[in-house]
Amino acid sequence: MIRHLTVASALALTLLLTGCSSMKLEQFQGTTPAFDLTGYFEGQTWAHGIFESRGGEIKRQFRVEIDGYWEGEEFVLDEDFVYDDGETDQRTWRITPTGEGRYVLRLPYGDSTIDVAFDDWMIRRSENVVINRATVTKFGIRVGEVTLFFTKTDPDGEAS
Repeated sequence: MIRHLTVASALALTLLLTGCSSMKLEQFQGTTPAFDLTGYFEGQTWAHGIFESRGGEIKRQFRVEIDGYWEGEEFVLDEDFVYDDGETDQRTWRITPTGEGRYVLRLPYGDSTIDVAFDDWMIRRSENVVINRATVTKFGIRVGEVTLFFTKTDPDGEAS
């Protein structure tokens, strides 16, 4: 499955989107290390995450292996997911700077698909770690939240 993601600007790369009601962009201005989406995700990255329902119930837990690289003018993220129930998924994101900031993810749903919108905050905690919190909405209604912890260190402890 191929997903298209647009990225606004260097400021929007610091915190991909600014719609979370409890966080403000100003809280993170001037913090270090600065977050550069393509700089951080180029090469191998690993993540662990959860999806929580609107009521706060953890619905899914997962692990992701990510390969980030440039392909012409697009930055590509190839992601391989393994969920706690053994299900696997593969996603490919093609990121093109455009001046927008939000994105829509088309997810399998029964025999069809549904589109959900993401409002992402990516906070760089160190050279190695990024914390991602995303609010997921459908028709403008919050359906859940995704929390991810990204690292440039593989599960065996070797830096990429």
